[in-house]
Amino acid sequence: MKKKINSLFFLLALVLASVSLQAQDETLYLDAQFDVEVTSNIVYGVNATIMPVIAQQTTEAIARPLVMDIYQPVDAPGDRPVMLVFHTGNFLPFPANNLTGGTKTDSTVVELCNRLASRGYIAAAVDYRKGWNPIDPSQDFRKFFLINAAYRGVQDARTAVRFMRKLAVDGDDQGNVNPYQIDPDKIGLWGVGTGGYIVAATATIDEYMEIVIPKFLIDLDGPGPSPTVPMVIEAVNGNIDGTSLGLVPPGYPVLPAGDTLCIPNHVTYANGDPIPSDISVAVNNGGALGDISWIDENTPPWISFHVPTDPFAPYETGVLRVPGTGDPDDPSDDFAVVEVSGSYDIQARMNELGNNDIFDNVNGPNVEDFSAVANSRNDGLNGLFPFPSSDPQESAQWDFYAEDNPNAMEPPMPEVARTYWDTIMAYAGPRACVALELSPCLEVSTNHIKPSEIGVLAAPNPATSEVLISVAPEHTIKTMELYNANGQMVQAYFDVNNYQHTIYRKALPAGTYYLKLRLKDGVSFQKLIFR
Repeated sequence: MKKKINSLFFLLALVLASVSLQAQDETLYLDAQFDVEVTSNIVYGVNATIMPVIAQQTTEAIARPLVMDIYQPVDAPGDRPVMLVFHTGNFLPFPANNLTGGTKTDSTVVELCNRLASRGYIAAAVDYRKGWNPIDPSQDFRKFFLINAAYRGVQDARTAVRFMRKLAVDGDDQGNVNPYQIDPDKIGLWGVGTGGYIVAATATIDEYMEIVIPKFLIDLDGPGPSPTVPMVIEAVNGNIDGTSLGLVPPGYPVLPAGDTLCIPNHVTYANGDPIPSDISVAVNNGGALGDISWIDENTPPWISFHVPTDPFAPYETGVLRVPGTGDPDDPSDDFAVVEVSGSYDIQARMNELGNNDIFDNVNGPNVEDFSAVANSRNDGLNGLFPFPSSDPQESAQWDFYAEDNPNAMEPPMPEVARTYWDTIMAYAGPRACVALELSPCLEVSTNHIKPSEIGVLAAPNPATSEVLISVAPEHTIKTMELYNANGQMVQAYFDVNNYQHTIYRKALPAGTYYLKLRLKDGVSFQKLIFR
């Protein structure tokens, strides 16, 4: 879901302001410092699953509990941010999915949740509904039910978001108000593999009509005059938040008329106010977005990790291919679904819209080092960290699994995978911190000065060819750096040593820029526009 982003400078004032902190709080949310306590199988909702129908155990969908494992930091400060983590699995149950993962207790998911909780987050490994038939003889039926499964994943993700908010405000069934000390305004989603698809759609789709587009229409009756229909029908599947009832009409494929496909959960607080489903940050390790048009200026800040060679999640834009349940090494076992957009194109759009501008000035231990590595690979797209591979089938260098995994294809390498998680946490940590407005989490070594405090003026602004930058005469500008909306430094002025200086546009294209002024007492930022 989308959350309106405030001005870059308002967020910088909140996040990068100099604060007086005790030493043990300086790296809160960035460094592991707490023991972790896990509570398993917390029921966050109840909804309908078609898996028994697929398995030919029943003829209609049945209600099942939706559960999560909650990881909490022992003795961490309250008002804790929440990160909901979604596992991989191709919307099929493990181990029948022929993958080495597919549950909320995947080794990779446990690793991530422990790392988050040890830094002060409430992390939740979220199970969600699965269900489609990869061996159905009709590819159209396979595609139809797979898209429906992805839609249910979005509904379950938003149900989990509302559960956390309701838990914080109304308490649990035992009358314990906010037992995990959650800050209900600071909730993010993190998806791994298939979970990346869930997070991408959850972060971007605002209304049902956004998915009624040609790629998601289908004629299940085959050639002939039969009408083409949406793969997802709101009255049948429930709304995108999962807060409306979904009922099967006569003539619907496989399922009987009157069957229930969506049961509303956590629609309102106890006082009757609606519970929002929006989030503040999205993170994906792999996965892709159903349609790039879903990203707009209100999409929340987004951090992406991707292996460009991933055969099942395009790095740019391409046709999603899904593995079947036969021979995992046989490409003919895969089938094409729809065109999707991966992390590179997601972040290109996010940077184009300025949605990740708040990442431009993150601060903290080793931030510049990891940003430099990312920037050497990502064409300047802030928020994107690619992991290149020489293996054309590599998809998840961060993944590992237990030695007794029934689908193990090679020895697990947890030591290697954990080195990737070290990098992932170092890159994502400060950016998630900024997006969630977690002011105490950065080691701020530089004093950030409000422009009004030193009398910053830019004239003219907007400008066509040049801008005179000045501060109050009692202050001195030492250096200046000009950044474009993608976070790339495009000009630098050294040895200014004056209270005013002229910025010349030269060959810069029209657009919004951010000027960092370095003074004796700290740094300040000024927004510039060239027409």
